[in-house]
Amino acid sequence: MDTSFRTFLDSFFTTWRNSAIHKLKEIISKDYQAREVVSSGEISDFGYEESIQGWEQGFTFAMDNNAEWELEELSILPLRDDEILVILSASMIIDGNSLETANVFFDTFKKNAYGEWKLVRSYIEAGINKENLSRV
Repeated sequence: MDTSFRTFLDSFFTTWRNSAIHKLKEIISKDYQAREVVSSGEISDFGYEESIQGWEQGFTFAMDNNAEWELEELSILPLRDDEILVILSASMIIDGNSLETANVFFDTFKKNAYGEWKLVRSYIEAGINKENLSRV
């Protein structure tokens, strides 16, 4: 794996844990495309602007509830020389209690012409019981 990607990914996780929306806006590609499936099975497709709104809501919720992000890197799969898929789970700890569910992200990062890694695609399964994640 490209060592610049490991450094980038660590920074991405730090940005997320710190709910730093201003930094996240720089990480997400303006051409970003995503699909999210919620626990009810409803599917929603969205792009950059909707993504930023969702991140802002999530970060505000985390800060308002003094929550800590619980992120777990599940797998890293190089797709091409300049493209890497990261599978991760995200949940929260609120008042010392870990939520029972997590969202599983299949995030694709691509190195642009300037050598910067950007989040270009996501597939998200929301509301997964954490017990099911430990079975994998």
